[in-house]
Amino acid sequence: MTDPASVPAEISSPSNATGNYGLHAAVLGPIETLAQSISAMAPSTSASLTIPLVFALAGNATWFVYLLATASTLLVGFCISSFARLSASPGSLYSYTAKTLPPFFGVVAAWALLIAYIGIGASVAGGALYYTNLLSLQFLHFAPPPAIVLIVTCLAAGYIAYRDVKLSAELMLWIEVGSVSLILIVLAVMLFRFGFHIDPDQFHMRGASFSSLGPALVLAMFSFVGFESATTLGAEARNPLRTIPRAVLQCAILAGVFFMLCSYSEVLGFRGASGKLSDTTSPLHLLAEKGHVAPFGIAIDFGAWVSMFACVLACATAAARVLMRMSHSGLIPAVFARTSRRHRTPVPAIALSIALMLIGTLVLSANAITGDGIYDLAGSLSVFGFLTAYALVAIALPFARRASGQHSTGVAVISVLTVCVLILIGVYDLRSTADATHARIPWLYLAYIALGMVWYFFRRKRLVLEVD
Repeated sequence: MTDPASVPAEISSPSNATGNYGLHAAVLGPIETLAQSISAMAPSTSASLTIPLVFALAGNATWFVYLLATASTLLVGFCISSFARLSASPGSLYSYTAKTLPPFFGVVAAWALLIAYIGIGASVAGGALYYTNLLSLQFLHFAPPPAIVLIVTCLAAGYIAYRDVKLSAELMLWIEVGSVSLILIVLAVMLFRFGFHIDPDQFHMRGASFSSLGPALVLAMFSFVGFESATTLGAEARNPLRTIPRAVLQCAILAGVFFMLCSYSEVLGFRGASGKLSDTTSPLHLLAEKGHVAPFGIAIDFGAWVSMFACVLACATAAARVLMRMSHSGLIPAVFARTSRRHRTPVPAIALSIALMLIGTLVLSANAITGDGIYDLAGSLSVFGFLTAYALVAIALPFARRASGQHSTGVAVISVLTVCVLILIGVYDLRSTADATHARIPWLYLAYIALGMVWYFFRRKRLVLEVD
């Protein structure tokens, strides 16, 4: 990040921006655009931290829960990609909704999407703290101060996001390729060791309770949130009306296959082990030891830590572009629409995104919340933002298709089905609250949205919600 005193001299005002909002236009290819979505999901993180939580609820049906989550994500992905074929801008889901539905709904989508990306960024910063402590205790026999880890993680991600969007995308790409490759190697070793056969207990979902599949589905969906973040690169991707829809659907499919493979292999690998999958702090590390490739386990833990950092970077990139689009429409002050003349990145918006992530994690850490606790709490908050934004896009899609002369009954049916699935997931999320702290999260989210709407009514005369 830059010295604040130098910012005014090196950024350009929105009035000087062209149709690309002052960003570096058409600099990202298909792979780099896909990397944004994959990094925002941090798939290697879910393989280590989320799948054991899903297993605690679903048991032998864990793979099936991820199959349901993949199908649900593809429904959302269909709606988002359909919109992405019609328009492209840095505002992503906010722009799609604001272009089609009454202004009120566009504003709700904007604030929901912002808390979603900020929450995920804070969540994975907590995950980076968790893995920093895990690796430090293992090799150095001490844990660094949490505040130092969080500050370094957030500021480093902020600097790279400010420096160059192409550099950010390429760095995220190689981090995720390396991390996921290590996990696939360990899983391949495990499958080879146990033999390539169907696990009867998992195939028949033995011992699984139907009533627990709903709460498990909520946790599994958390693994997918952020898969749509490529849509925030509408001004920076080459041929965005083709590249971005493909990236969204490709990300959902690839992630779904990866999560099902991981869940199946992890459950199989822990069969007969002394510990339970739901109780382990590093399942892939233990599976690597069981498969006699222990060095890969250490590498996976390190890869998960780096993947957390990549996810903070991806969320800062996405959140900054949502802030930028909100500023262009007058919802927040104009300063957040400014970009660097040299790097073509939204400096003030990146700074605010990183500041919000950092402040949130520091407050939680100061209240004795551990890294995995931050990952859980901030992630739980962000899920409501994503569900809201996804549902509004699904509602808006049929109206957008009709306005463009492409009305389709099939699309309308998929839209309604998607909204119903998202509502069902939200209901399960509310009903599965296990403690007082988590029970407060929906109310905090509603209070946040209410404040956002109060701000909207205060500034509505300045709003320009039409999408370019």
